[in-house]
This record gives sequence, structure tokens and C-alpha cells, in this order.
Amino acid sequence: MSTIPSPEATAAVDAAIASRRAVRAFLPIPVARETVEAILRVASRAPSGSNIQPWQVHVLTGAAREAMTREILAAYDDPAQLAQHAEEYDYYPKAWFSPYVERRRKLGWDLYALAGIAKGDKARMHAQLGRNFRFFDAPVGLIFTIDRALEQGSWLDYGTFLQNVMLAARARGLDTCPQQSFTHFHRIIERRLALPDSQMVVCG
Repeated sequence: MSTIPSPEATAAVDAAIASRRAVRAFLPIPVARETVEAILRVASRAPSGSNIQPWQVHVLTGAAREAMTREILAAYDDPAQLAQHAEEYDYYPKAWFSPYVERRRKLGWDLYALAGIAKGDKARMHAQLGRNFRFFDAPVGLIFTIDRALEQGSWLDYGTFLQNVMLAARARGLDTCPQQSFTHFHRIIERRLALPDSQMVVCG
């Protein structure tokens, strides 16, 4: 039987969970390599069926991060290039329905309102969405990949790992933002990271 954690430990875990949020504006303050390694190390304690641990993480900082974001943004801003890219898996339903469509709309308009973007301002909406591909200016970007031969169960396992990453970061005073939007440009990412054909991009 495992030891019952202290009230302080329980409170610390609860605080990390309750204070986690998707942050879309970061300060250009470097994060130590040792901190990133510690976050990923403890996050890898996530459970997985048969302990196969399906997650693979690619850490981007400095020139490598800048080069990839620059290429993705160039494709995003060019309609001709943008048309050549597509997501490799469906994240959202093909047809939205209640209550999910209302939740999505509310979040979208709330975020635009916080950014001072009026309804119908397509240019600023486009620019705001493009900030995804700069990791919202975070100094460290993570790209998560999985072996494409694995099945849905491994994607469930992956979710527990991603949550652990976010909570471990929060426990160290760092914020995060999970980004499925990167999958739209998976071909650029695969080339930049020299991924084998067996790997596919899950998210950033």
C-alpha cells in the first residue's frame, strides 16, 4: 500500500490542477534545459497500457524554433501554400452540434474580445490564429509525436502524459498551451524534425 500523502502535498497537486490554463501570451524568459528535462521526466510516469509509453517529445528553442515557426507562418499567410496543407487526423467533429458548438463559439468570441478583436475583423483574426505557430512567443516549444501504427488506446495514454506535462510545468510556475493547430502543417514539421515515416504529429 502506498503512503497517504501529506495535506501539503495534496494541496500542491490540487493547486497545480486548479491553476492550469491555456496561456496564449508568453514572456521571452528562457527556461533552463534542466527544468524542461525534469518536467518531461516526471510526466513520463503517466500510465500506459502494457507500459508501452507511446509518447515522443521534440524540444524546440532558439534558432531551430524560429526557423520552423517562420516556415509555418509563411505557409499560413500564403493562400496558395495553405491550400496544400491539411490535418492528418480529425480533431473536431465534421458537423458541430449542441452543446459543443455553443461552448466553442463562446470560447472563440471570449478570446477575441480579450484580444480586442471585433466580430468580422478577419485580418486580425487571421493574425491572432497565426500566433499559434509561434508558440504564442513561448521560448520553448514542444512537438509531440506518436507511432502511427498504434491504436486509439495509445492516444488515450498519450492524453495522460500531456496532462502530466502541463501539471508538472505548472508546479514549477510555468504555463502551457496545448496546440492541435500544428497538425495542419505536419509535413513541414516532419521535414524540419527529420521524422521517420512511422511517426505522426499529435500536437504542440
